[in-house]
This record gives sequence, structure tokens and C-alpha cells, in this order.
Amino acid sequence: MRTRLFNLAVCLVLSSGLALAQAPAEKPKPGPEHKKLAYFVGKWTADGDTKPSPFMPGGKFTSRDTCEWFDGGFAVVCRSEGKGPMGPTKALGILGYSAEEKAYTYYGVDNSPMNMATVPRGTVEGDTWVYNDESKMGGKVVKSRYTIKITSPTSYTFKWELVGADGAWQTMMEGKTTKAS
Repeated sequence: MRTRLFNLAVCLVLSSGLALAQAPAEKPKPGPEHKKLAYFVGKWTADGDTKPSPFMPGGKFTSRDTCEWFDGGFAVVCRSEGKGPMGPTKALGILGYSAEEKAYTYYGVDNSPMNMATVPRGTVEGDTWVYNDESKMGGKVVKSRYTIKITSPTSYTFKWELVGADGAWQTMMEGKTTKAS
């Protein structure tokens, strides 16, 4: 029994000494991919059109969005209020980057009757951001694509598309967003 206690004590002393000898890990810092999200920080106004579909009526929409860095600089949190074909809208979105997946992420929820919650993955090529998702709408699995095209330092256009029954992309929503001065 004494030998076991002695061996345990030696192991504890050696392991704690090794732990103390190692340099402390540095706090992770946002990488260049995270820094690209800075474009979206600020106050924005959006307007556009939704197309009628089994999921929503068509019509005009507007929104005011406020996007801020989340503590640490790894994500941007956006809060949105507006009006659409189904009435007043509110939404919360979180833009981020997954280094493990090497993909941009977006987590969004809104107050629509469909109570949408999505987590698409995206890529950036030049001035175009493309997010792809597969989620359930109306009990069916639906593939969607959301494309953002930066047109200037203070504006971008966007388009949301779904794959239809024929396998072709169908535009569900499109519009323009402008940074408030």
C-alpha cells in the first residue's frame, strides 16, 4: 500500500511539474476569415420583393438591421425589424466562420409564422457570398441558396432561392441593402 501511495505522489509531482513547464496557450485571435465579416457591421436598411409560394405570400418588404461584433471578434450579431407581406417582422442573425469546416456560418431565427431557424454554410469568392442550406419547410426537405453580391462599401444585393419540384432554382426573395450614414 505504501508503495502505491509513493508512486501516486511521484506521478502527481512529475505531472504538475510538466504542466507548469509548458508555455501557457495563447488566447485565440480572429483570423482573416473572421475579419471579412467586418463589412456587415453597422446599421443597414433593406427593401425588396418576396415571390408568392406555398410558404409565403408575395409582396414588398423593408427592414432596418443593426449588426455588431460579438465579444471576441469571431462573430457578428444582427438584429432586424421590418414589415413584409405577412406583417411586422423581427429576426436575429449570427454571422461567423467555422475554421474546422472552412465555411462561413449563419444562424438565423425570425418571428414568421413558419418560425424559421436555419444554419446554412457559405463561401466567399471576390465580392460574392453564397450560403447553401437544406432544411424543412412545410414538412418537406428543401434546398436553398442565399447569395449576397457586394456592390459598394455601403450596399449589397441579395437573392434567396429554393430548388423547385423540377430541380431548378426558383427566386423566392431579392432586394438591396444599404448602409445608413
